[in-house]
Amino acid sequence: MQLDRRLLLAGLSTALGLRAAKSQERPPEPAPGEAIRALPRSLPGADLQVIDLWPGEPPGGGSGPDPDGYRYVEGRSGDVTRVAKPCLLAMRPANPNGAAIIVAAGGGYQFIALGNEGVPVGRVLNAAGITVFLLVYRLPAEGWGAGPDAPRQDAQRALRLVRARGSEYGIDPARVGVLGFSAGGHLMGETAVGTASDLYTPVDEADAQPVRPVLAGLIYPVITMGKPFDGTATRRILVGDEVTPLEMKTYSVDLQVGPQTPPTFLVQAIDDPVAVADHPLLMFAALRRARVPAELHLFERGGHGFGLGAPGTPAAAWPGLFLAWIRLHGFLNR
Repeated sequence: MQLDRRLLLAGLSTALGLRAAKSQERPPEPAPGEAIRALPRSLPGADLQVIDLWPGEPPGGGSGPDPDGYRYVEGRSGDVTRVAKPCLLAMRPANPNGAAIIVAAGGGYQFIALGNEGVPVGRVLNAAGITVFLLVYRLPAEGWGAGPDAPRQDAQRALRLVRARGSEYGIDPARVGVLGFSAGGHLMGETAVGTASDLYTPVDEADAQPVRPVLAGLIYPVITMGKPFDGTATRRILVGDEVTPLEMKTYSVDLQVGPQTPPTFLVQAIDDPVAVADHPLLMFAALRRARVPAELHLFERGGHGFGLGAPGTPAAAWPGLFLAWIRLHGFLNR
């Protein structure tokens, strides 16, 4: 697979507190042999590398969205929609320590908040020597035949691909973790607990790699599809208004926790009006029953979608707590 070093992330300015208008520059034509156009070079974020997840069409079929010739469409604040070609955006640290984390931003499976929960978090992890891969995953309602399993397929493929290309990025395949926010927390939770189920037929040698992350960080995650905690866009997009017993089991993360679930770190604000605090509490209880190492931090205030946390607020402590926790588990050791 070829690395595409041209810009695909217009929302990096959001990570710096800016709200620049989208460029009106005419986009370049595709490179020879490339069917997908890059966004204009003048937009910020050109240092990020792009790795296509699939060598051909993604599994499951379906027409997918029309992104007007791009891999995906990005708004002014870095919110991504119309993902036609799922990919990883690589963020490489100045001093890599061999660890890697795949980050899935949230958005209720309706968009991907790379500007708030992707790039800023990636910069913090880079500063700790961690190589970061931002996951641009398919959105279930955008015409994919795999429906609610499309993003899960992308997440499984991402773990295998990062491990398969570990030597290229100076990554220890035994030190690949995941971090997810909101719906991205649901996605990475599903990936962490669903390691026994292959969701697609292998497409190349990369798919011989294991799919289990060595640890998982779930930040204000959606965990359950069950009442009375099911008032989320994630539930509506994945299973609709009526949830069958099979869907409840398949898409409620806590119901799938078992001894093979990796150590898990949970963060939540008690005043979260979207994924209420019962979501991580259910997950923490399931992890304790399965005797899986886990850490839970509940903050009195913060709401939903706080990203790194507002400076000076208690919720802003979570990145430091997360780094201390992964160090405890030997994740940062060479």
